Amino acid sequence: MSDTNLKTRERAELAFAKTQTQFLKRNRIAADRDDFVAAQEAKTARLRALRLEKEAADCARPALAAKTKRR
Repeated sequence: MSDTNLKTRERAELAFAKTQTQFLKRNRIAADRDDFVAAQEAKTARLRALRLEKEAADCARPALAAKTKRR
């Protein structure tokens, strides 16, 4: 191959490598974001369940106290 073809091919390979690197970096960032969002949603669901459990217990407590006083 001629010298010009080698230079052209080298530039093309460098451009492709740069594009591929950017693509992989974007995918890695997106995966990290997805992991963060999933962890955040799991934590929110856990805290919501705990809050609802506490609210149910708080509502039941006065009813139990009233039943105990009547006896």
